[in-house]
Amino acid sequence: MNVQDLIIKKRDGLELGQEEIEFLVQGISDGSIPDYQISAWAMAVYFQGMNDRETRDLALAMAYSGEVADLSAVSGVTVDKHSTGGVGDKTTMVVIPLVAAAGVPVAKMSGRGLGHTGGTIDKFESIPGFQVQLSHRQFVEQVNQVKAAVISQSGNLVPADKRLYAIRDVTGTVESIPLIASSIMSKKIASGSRGIVLDVKVGTGAFMKEQREAVRLARAMVEIGRGAGRQVVALLTDMSQPLGRTVGNSLEVQEAIDTLRGEGPADLEKLSIILAAHMLVLGDRYSDLDSAINGVREMLDSGHALEKFKQMIAAQGGILDYERSDYGLPVARFEAEVRANRDAYVSGLNALEVGRTAMLLGAGRERLGDNIDYAAGVKLAKKYGDYVTAGEIIATVYSNDKSRIDGAGQRLVNAYQFSDHRPDSLPLVIDTIK
Repeated sequence: MNVQDLIIKKRDGLELGQEEIEFLVQGISDGSIPDYQISAWAMAVYFQGMNDRETRDLALAMAYSGEVADLSAVSGVTVDKHSTGGVGDKTTMVVIPLVAAAGVPVAKMSGRGLGHTGGTIDKFESIPGFQVQLSHRQFVEQVNQVKAAVISQSGNLVPADKRLYAIRDVTGTVESIPLIASSIMSKKIASGSRGIVLDVKVGTGAFMKEQREAVRLARAMVEIGRGAGRQVVALLTDMSQPLGRTVGNSLEVQEAIDTLRGEGPADLEKLSIILAAHMLVLGDRYSDLDSAINGVREMLDSGHALEKFKQMIAAQGGILDYERSDYGLPVARFEAEVRANRDAYVSGLNALEVGRTAMLLGAGRERLGDNIDYAAGVKLAKKYGDYVTAGEIIATVYSNDKSRIDGAGQRLVNAYQFSDHRPDSLPLVIDTIK
């Protein structure tokens, strides 16, 4: 089989067979196909696309290009959740204990953040002592005992995807639905869970800015999962403004705990309940969504979910003080208030700009090896639809680097839009795709 022939075939809009795709993935994984040929093939896919069968074959070939988690020793139907990335998206920290408290095991492998979207592992690592690296035996044992564990992705999980993504990132071929869908789902399949709930973000702070493209991505991922024998549900959710009121690692952990105490922002609580309910249906705990939502609310209102969170954190070495308002999490040395300059309604809050502000404060990475400031970030006092008066605090910025504060505050002001009239409400869940 000749790589050049496969590049030409895809360049001309022809369909690649399963064996041809597996040959390409093997060459990507073992290094036998050089970067320039992979780049040419990725560009051909970018322009010509792939059909559902090709996309599924690519995802499966990448999923099995390295280690695959064996969760057969876990008691029950394991479920997982994945977000395509947003600003202030800390739902995983709320959803996992909600689901685990209801008796469905969650064995989650997550990644670190890059750019303006925070990574789940970074948030958990902001908890003093929390260990994100467990052996497979420890991982499975904890899931059986606590019903929940979160670890960083294995070094040899989907190696083909790691190399392909690195090449796409520097060749202008990231924005391809088949390549995005196969990249995400290859990791989810290799992670081993039987039920997968996908949170596909749509809006300024999301990778998918337009609803039409988000629907295409969601459908592609659901089709891949179904072809791999997994149960998959995708939700399209709003990311035109940040989720909740905090952006930044320890700030988001604090807000997640507040939410588990019933004291969090309404949008974060609502979305977490819906995501958890879908996971409980896929985990065979409930037969329908309405019953599952009621069950999740019971776990939240009774405090069982908060207790499950405490168990998981303690099991992985985390140390928190639940009697303190900051829970013993890292706190920034410097902060500055951002104030409104007029009486008006907030008619827009650009999630991308808020995310970039948090990154400039030190909460994110521009490159994978960058260090992050766990205490840095943004707390939003006012969001879309809120009324503000001149001089009122609309947000606060935090950092351990004083030089970052002033510029970040001005950038955050520019993320807000104001109007004399109350804007129409925004739907939090836009669509559900099964």
